[in-house]
Parts: sequence; C-alpha cells; structure tokens
Amino acid sequence: MTEKGIVTGEDGRQRCAWHGNLEDYRRYHDAEWGRPVTDDVRLFEKICLEGFQSGLSWLTILRKRENFRAAFAGFDFDRVAAFGDDDIARCLADPGIVRHRGKIVSTINNARRAQDMRAEFGSLASYFWSHEPPAGERPAVMDYETLIANPSTPTSVRISKDLKKRGWTFVGPTTVYAFMQAMGLVNDHLSGCYCQPEVERLRQAMDRPARIASVR
Repeated sequence: MTEKGIVTGEDGRQRCAWHGNLEDYRRYHDAEWGRPVTDDVRLFEKICLEGFQSGLSWLTILRKRENFRAAFAGFDFDRVAAFGDDDIARCLADPGIVRHRGKIVSTINNARRAQDMRAEFGSLASYFWSHEPPAGERPAVMDYETLIANPSTPTSVRISKDLKKRGWTFVGPTTVYAFMQAMGLVNDHLSGCYCQPEVERLRQAMDRPARIASVR
C-alpha cells in the first residue's frame, strides 16, 4: 500500500505528493528541492523568494522565478545592495513579480545584511550550514503526518531570531524552515519518495563549508 503523501508517477517512481503532478512543480521536486546548496547566490535568492512567498503558494513564486531574477540582478546581493528608489519604483511597476513594497524593500535590506554576513563568516553558506540541525532534532522517519505537523523547528526558530537580530526581515521561523528544506539543510522528502535516499547520499557526501576568518 502506498504511504500517505506519496504518489506514483507515470514513470513508475514514487514521489512526495505535494507537486500535484504538475510538470514544472514535479521537475522542481525531482531536481532541486532538498538537494544541498552551498552557492551564496542561490541561498540568497531562495531566502528572499521564501519571503515573497509568504501568504502565497510556492508554485506562484516558482512560476515567476525568472522574472524575479531579472528584476533583482540575478540575486547577486552586491548588486541588489546598491538598489535605490528608482529600482524600487521599477520593481513595483513590474507585473512579472509580486509587487509588494515591503518585500521589495526587504530584499534590498537583506542584500546589505548578506554583505555583512559574508564579511563576518566568509560566506552565507558557512553561516547557514553552521546551523544544520543536530541528528537528535530530526525525526527517525519523515512521514506525511510528521511533515505537516512541523511547519517550523527549534533550529528554524533559532536561525530566525538570529537573522532578525542581524537586521534581516521577512525571515520568520516558517519561512526559514521552508528555506532549510529547499536548500538541503534537512532532508524532508518523505519516506518512500525515490528522491529521499538520493538526497541523503548527496548530504552525506558533501563538504560542509567552513567559516572563514573575518575579512573586516
């Protein structure tokens, strides 16, 4: 019997059901979600897009992602940090993205905070991966009930509090946990999903980024 939250695709593979069998969402599930990321641009992009997603569906943001990349200089946070009033106005006039002033301003603010973090830790990757949850915090089996019951975790609460202390915005515990799930800091593919062991192998094989001495 197929476990709850798992569906079998036309290719015979079992997957987490949340992609709804939509082709673009299924590609995202298979090729991106949960696979460990250490690239600073991708980390910055994802945490910003999770902020834009607040109150919306991730599918809405995913389908606008290329527009967001065009609007925000590919999420190169050095370039975004230099955005000014003209850029805010340009983004507010862009129908291809979510035109929310607070979230646009937050992205610019967070780009500047990302620069500060790089100066302190050497990279965003070294900061975020230093907060990888300890094994004792993770469930023995990730089933549908466990996933649904935990929209945030003690680690996402800690990261959220620390980011806010550092001046980041739109980084609540649920937003941070969604970021952690997507960027591979945890493996929340359900037991029975074909991606679950693949992602775990990648996580086990990866070299965790080390903190680099402050360059200030």
